[in-house]
Amino acid sequence: MATTTTNNDEIQIGFVENTDDLAQAFDCQIATFGRQTEDSIWRSSNPGWDTPEGRDVGIKHAINRWNSVTKDHNGNPNTIFLKATVPDEASPGGRKLVGYAIWVQHSAVPGHGEPVPNEAQRLEASRAIHPHNETEARFHSQMCVSLYKRRAEVAQEKAATDQPAFLVLDCCIVDPSYQGRGIARQLVQWGLEEAERRGGLEATTEGSVMGRRVYTKLGFQPEPAGEVVTNRG
Repeated sequence: MATTTTNNDEIQIGFVENTDDLAQAFDCQIATFGRQTEDSIWRSSNPGWDTPEGRDVGIKHAINRWNSVTKDHNGNPNTIFLKATVPDEASPGGRKLVGYAIWVQHSAVPGHGEPVPNEAQRLEASRAIHPHNETEARFHSQMCVSLYKRRAEVAQEKAATDQPAFLVLDCCIVDPSYQGRGIARQLVQWGLEEAERRGGLEATTEGSVMGRRVYTKLGFQPEPAGEVVTNRG
C-alpha cells in the first residue's frame, strides 16, 4: 500500500494513525452529513449525533471498526482509513484533520475481501443501533439494503471470475470549511491508484449528488440503475 503523499498546497493524504484521528473524522462527519447535507441515512445510523453522548458512541463505533480490520490472502487490509490534513494555525507545527475516506475491498470469495452484509445482517446491525425502536431499526435496515443493493450484486457477479474482489469508496467527507480545495479528489484518487496496485481492481461507490462531480472527473461512470458509479480502470 502506498504511504503518505503531499502536494504543494500542504494538503497531506495519509493513513489514520490513532483514535484522535477518528474523533476528528467523526467531527467532520457531523459537520458534513449531520449539518450540511442533513443525510437521513447517516443521521439514522448515528442517533444522538448532535449530543456529546451520541458523539462518543459514534467515535467508539469508528474505533471498533478500525481495530477490527481484516486482511486478504495477499496480506492487504480489506478496509483502509485515510485522512487529509492541513497545517493547524492554532497549533504551530501541528496538523488538523479536514477530510476522511474509507475504502473497502469486498468479495464474496473467502480470503479476497470483506463480504457484503446480507439483509439479515443489516437488520441485526440496525437493531443494535436502535435497540428500543423496532420500527426505526427496520426502516434503517431497509434504507441500507436499498443503498447497498448494487454493491451486493457486484460481489456475487464477480465471485465466479478470475478477479473476485473490487474496491469500494465507502465514504468520503471533507469539512465544509475546506471544501472546494481538491481534498475529496485526492482522497478518491488515492483509492483508484490503490486499486491498480492491487492488480487492477474495479472501483465503485454509491455516488451522492454532491460527490458525483468529483467521481465523474476521475473516470467513474454512472450505472443505469441506482446511485452506483463505477471505475473499471
